[in-house]
Amino acid sequence: MEFFLYLLSAALIVGGLAGAILPVLPGIPMIFGGIWLAAAVDEYRHLGWAWLVAIGIVAAAGIALDFVSASIGAKKIGASPRALWGAGVGTVIGMFFGIPGLVIGPFAGAVAGELWSGESVLRSAHVGVSTWIGMLVGILAKVVISFLMIGMAGLALLFA
Repeated sequence: MEFFLYLLSAALIVGGLAGAILPVLPGIPMIFGGIWLAAAVDEYRHLGWAWLVAIGIVAAAGIALDFVSASIGAKKIGASPRALWGAGVGTVIGMFFGIPGLVIGPFAGAVAGELWSGESVLRSAHVGVSTWIGMLVGILAKVVISFLMIGMAGLALLFA
């Protein structure tokens, strides 16, 4: 049974790494779940509560960053509040349409919000592109955070 649970833990971690790039999988929560499952199977001998809390804090920061990354890109160039709301709404709506929706949703939402604020089409498109770049930076940050979590778990195993 332990072997199966460790195998499930590894599958969660590998799937989570894929989810750090593919927005249809909850990558960071999957990695955290895999790490926690491995710790629980080991009865927390090598990966204790202090390490799990630290990894959990990193995971929570990664999840928060994932939700705001597109808006940060728009805000960086001075987008209107409506464009920021539009990027958020576009992200939420885009989740229901898979990867194309998550790529197009934040962009379209930011553009619509900026147009609603009375800006030109060119300015609105600029805000949309900045939103998309923010989203790409957020994906890169998720990948880094994912590997940081795995590295922290590895360090805990080394020093246990």
